Amino acid sequence: MLPTQNSDNNKFILAIHSTNDFFGFGYKDLKNTTIKDNFFIKKLNKDLSQNLISTLAEFLRNKQFASIARISVSIGPANFNASRQIVVCARAISQQLNCPLDKYSSFKIMAKRIAIKNDILENNKNFWIIKRLKTRGYIAGKYRINILDKLNSNLYIEEVISPKLYKDFTGAELFFEAEYDIADELKQLLESSARNHKNLIQNHWKNVLPIYPIEPVN
Repeated sequence: MLPTQNSDNNKFILAIHSTNDFFGFGYKDLKNTTIKDNFFIKKLNKDLSQNLISTLAEFLRNKQFASIARISVSIGPANFNASRQIVVCARAISQQLNCPLDKYSSFKIMAKRIAIKNDILENNKNFWIIKRLKTRGYIAGKYRINILDKLNSNLYIEEVISPKLYKDFTGAELFFEAEYDIADELKQLLESSARNHKNLIQNHWKNVLPIYPIEPVN
């Protein structure tokens, strides 16, 4: 059971994320910005369904469950079973608390890091992120960079085409291989949802489903 009472009444954003090999949580306080963001990361194992809630409860042991202002969750593509379980968890909490639930593809939250790493910071620059599959082709998504503040390199990444399955990928446009980094991606989840909170954007849990691109090829 998740904690419901303790001494911390600060509103905060909760992030829930999984990759092919790890799952993790993060939180960002909204009232007291001097409090450092907190993270927990653990290697995926077969009993995730049995310990996901208890692990989250332990992570939030010093927080007040009712103080979750909104939730930010990744929906894949990654380990599908893990993505499905964290989405179910996020939806249940969002419904219980009646708080917004933001969804982001795993490729979108790695896109900023990939853009910076590869020095492609031009405004409105398009690029693809791809993941090669052993036998089914490619999972690929298309992204656009918008620089909101050139002085501080404040990047906004727009997902032009969400990740889906392709039989072939010609590479005619700029593309990069998907690279998971759960610590950085948890930070991106929190930053994106903090921006939504500031802009009073409301996203409903009913619209959040995991991405499962391994289906008949387009």
